Amino acid sequence: MSDNFHCGFAALIGRPNVGKSSIINAMLKEKVAAVSSKPQTTRNAVRCIYSTDKEQIIFVDTPGIHVPKHALGDFMMKEAEASLACVDAVCYVVEAQDRAVSEKDKMILEVLRSLSLPVILAVNKIDKLNNKDDFKKAAAVYEKIIAPAAVVPVSANNCEGLNELGSAISASLPLQPAIYPEDMLMDSTERFLASEVIREKIFRNTDDEVPHSIAVIIDEFKSPDEYPDKKVCTIRATIIADREGQKGIIIGKGGAMLKKIGSEARADLEEKFGYKVFLQLWVKVKPGWRKSPEELRRLGYVL
Repeated sequence: MSDNFHCGFAALIGRPNVGKSSIINAMLKEKVAAVSSKPQTTRNAVRCIYSTDKEQIIFVDTPGIHVPKHALGDFMMKEAEASLACVDAVCYVVEAQDRAVSEKDKMILEVLRSLSLPVILAVNKIDKLNNKDDFKKAAAVYEKIIAPAAVVPVSANNCEGLNELGSAISASLPLQPAIYPEDMLMDSTERFLASEVIREKIFRNTDDEVPHSIAVIIDEFKSPDEYPDKKVCTIRATIIADREGQKGIIIGKGGAMLKKIGSEARADLEEKFGYKVFLQLWVKVKPGWRKSPEELRRLGYVL
């Protein structure tokens, strides 16, 4: 390993839907973070690991900074704040089409101005510009408020500018050996990954009001790694909904939606784990679970 090896933690921050998780997935060349067109897909601060022969960046994909409306929102804000307190740098993601600061970005910029951390401004979605140099117009909007250590135009969709982004972030990280093995992509458990994959499929397949009102509990997880006599990974999970109507939407007519969610989740998990998966899903209703600190603790959202 080189004496000039950089390694450290970088928080990925930005308003909903700017492409934070898409950037991580593109840089790691594998889907490790949940992606959805719906805001606040990320609830927990997920650590994803980008390694090259020059650097190791441990990305902390934080929940979006927002005004919390319930106990779950409080948890997500505390996760974001805790993440920012434990990193070496911040990668702030905006869109190439931005020409003014949104209300959501004003909240983020207020937080960033209070930090004494280097900020790398990643201007995403340059593939949507007719003239790619126009990303500078978006960058100028934010450079009036913060002084980024670097500005990097990127396209997560087309995998443009990602090496440059990695280099810009690593330049702000300490000179030290790698923390994780070079082939490790996440420091989360397979159980957590299974719950995130299932939750992502619900996000992608149901109406806007449903995803934020659900949680996924892994009731049973038995993999061939843990049980050598098994050739199939057995996963049984419960989807917690807030209302009966949401339960009906998730199950769908004749169970069609639940079957679709399960089929898509199983395919993703088989690709990630490298073995066959037997997945069973149930749906239960727990009214008001997002407002109950006790219920949130039971579901794994520790406040």
